[in-house]
Amino acid sequence: MSETAGISTSIASRYATAVFDLAKEGKAIKALEADVAALETAITDSAELRTLLTSPLYSRDQQGAAISAVAKKMKLSETTSNVMALLASKRRLFVLPQLLNVLQDMLAEERGEVTAEVTAAKKLTKAQAEKLAKTLTAQVGKSVTIKETVDASIIGGLIVKVGSKMIDTSIASKLNALQNTMKEVG
Repeated sequence: MSETAGISTSIASRYATAVFDLAKEGKAIKALEADVAALETAITDSAELRTLLTSPLYSRDQQGAAISAVAKKMKLSETTSNVMALLASKRRLFVLPQLLNVLQDMLAEERGEVTAEVTAAKKLTKAQAEKLAKTLTAQVGKSVTIKETVDASIIGGLIVKVGSKMIDTSIASKLNALQNTMKEVG
C-alpha cells in the first residue's frame, strides 16, 4: 500500500469511527446503512461526483456547496450530510470512498457479518457463491457476505480474503510458485 493510501485510510478510519459512534448513539444505524449504500452507488455511477471528490481545481467553497446539494438531493441523514460538509471544509473529500469502505466494515461487524473479497477468473454462479458463502460461514463462525471481482489473469481458481486471512488457490499463483521452484533447482 502506498504512503498516500495509508494516510487516506487512517483519516477515513477516524472519521468513520466518529460517524458510526454518532449513528449508534442516535439509534440511526439503519439510516447510516442506507446512506453508505446510496453514496457508494453514486460514486460508482457518477464520474462528475468522483471528479468533485478528487479534483484540486474546485475551491473549498465550491466543494462545500456541491456536496451539500448532493446530500440534499440524495436525502441523506443529517449526520452523513454534516460529515460530508466537514470533509469539504477540511479539503478531505478525497477520503470519502475509503470512509465508506470502513463504515461498511463497521456496519457488517455490528450485524455480526463479515465480508469476503473473492477474486475469480470468471463470474461465480449463484450456486457456487452460495456454497462458498456457506463454507466460509462454517469456517469463520459469522455470516459471510461475498464481494466478488472477476480477474481473468488468475486463469482459474479463487483468491479469497476474509479479514486478515487470504487463501490463494489461483492457477496463476501455482504457476508462479512452480516457476520459482524451477529457478531454485536450475
